[in-house]
Amino acid sequence: MSASASDNKTNTAIFAGGCFWCEEQVYEKLPGVIKVLSGYTGGTKAKPTYEEVSAGGTGHVEAVQVTYDPSKVTYEQLLEKFWHNIDPFDPFGQFCDRGGSYKAVIFYTTPEQQKIAEESKKKLETQFMRSPNTALHKPITTEIRAATEFYPAEDYHQDYADKNPLRYSFYRRSCGRDARLEEVWGKSESTH
Repeated sequence: MSASASDNKTNTAIFAGGCFWCEEQVYEKLPGVIKVLSGYTGGTKAKPTYEEVSAGGTGHVEAVQVTYDPSKVTYEQLLEKFWHNIDPFDPFGQFCDRGGSYKAVIFYTTPEQQKIAEESKKKLETQFMRSPNTALHKPITTEIRAATEFYPAEDYHQDYADKNPLRYSFYRRSCGRDARLEEVWGKSESTH
């Protein structure tokens, strides 16, 4: 494929990592990301509402749909951001958000994404098992599943951190997200 032919091509990635407000914020700052949409996916109910997803029973998780230019940011780079912004060991939610609608899931949209996601998970499991921090010697519980219908969340959830910076900052801090991320991943680049 010539460079000019790929200039107009975009790809889609879907990640669930707990509260979609926090996930949305991570990807919006990456060069090459065109759009990030908060929403619901992975369940059985068509067009679910926030209240329905939060109450359980729909099977959906809060997720973000990331539209990106693969000539500027790779799927591998998006995965790296995903992993470093979740607790990969928690099968019951993320941080203070508990329950099935807050589970960490990678939803692949192509067989290539599936392969890359599975390889990255295996690589991380090996890395954690070799860590001097024995608290990290456990399996990664993050699921890798085929993408299903993605339903955009209500307008008030879109760009929440930008629209409500004080509320977002308070929520993120009080939820313990950054403290747990530092425990798992160490002090590194800013994750938010």
